[in-house]
Amino acid sequence: MSSIYYNACPVCGAGNIHKVLTARDYTVSGESFDIYHCGHCSGRFTQHVPGPAEIGRYYQSQDYISHSETRKGLINRLYHSVRKITMRSKQNWVKAATGLKQGTLLDIGCGTGAFLHYMKQLGWQVTGLEPDDIARNNAKTLYNIEPLPSSELFSLPAQQFDAITMWHVLEHVHSLHDYLRQIRTLLKPEGSLIIAVPNYTSPDAEHYQSFWAAYDVPRHLYHFSPSSMEVLLKQHKIRIVRKHPMVFDGFYVSLLSEKYKTGGNGLFKGFWNGFISYRKGLKNVDRCSSVVYECKAE
Repeated sequence: MSSIYYNACPVCGAGNIHKVLTARDYTVSGESFDIYHCGHCSGRFTQHVPGPAEIGRYYQSQDYISHSETRKGLINRLYHSVRKITMRSKQNWVKAATGLKQGTLLDIGCGTGAFLHYMKQLGWQVTGLEPDDIARNNAKTLYNIEPLPSSELFSLPAQQFDAITMWHVLEHVHSLHDYLRQIRTLLKPEGSLIIAVPNYTSPDAEHYQSFWAAYDVPRHLYHFSPSSMEVLLKQHKIRIVRKHPMVFDGFYVSLLSEKYKTGGNGLFKGFWNGFISYRKGLKNVDRCSSVVYECKAE
């Protein structure tokens, strides 16, 4: 199997990189992957990741919730309960960013289409992109939504969308800079880009280290800090307007991380560490387990 080795940081291009930890794929393969740190932008990335043609098999699991909609296990049931609240938050962020109650929306990496379905019910014209065949089929079955393959991103007309969203997707994209260049082209002049990514500088990440579930190797190719996100977006003349905390992510990630660390549910410890992360994230969004970046093209 071919893999990708980076001699320089894929976020900023600097050569000042070094290994910081090794993380295991607990979801599918059981394999371990090294994670490197960039001393220039503070971005991190997974080394020796499978290439675009090989990465697909690392998503083939009923435990991969964004593709399967599984409710198996307590943690995934909690995820579905909280998702009803997070859908409302996502809709409010889109509305606030665009100033629109209805408009055109592109959701990149839409999974099974739950968010697209929610926004369509509110009157938005929605388009979804999703690389996984199973997830696209599930979107059709569950919501009568037919996402396009992700490769269609580069065939869409310019300046078409009032809002483009990427909910925990940017960290999965092999062609990071190509995607951002095309996204900037697809936005209307006053359009908004909303990106949510895990934050490895959060308290839960610092606590769990290599067991932190949001490293999610090798599916997560990059691991962003708030400062590395700013460096990345500036390269594409995209500015961060404001940041929002995804306050519930700390609970979900901590519960899963505790399971990885202990081999059991670890419900109390995971919840407590999630609560600590939640409190600190409310005080300082740059410390939140996941951060939402509301952006505009310059």
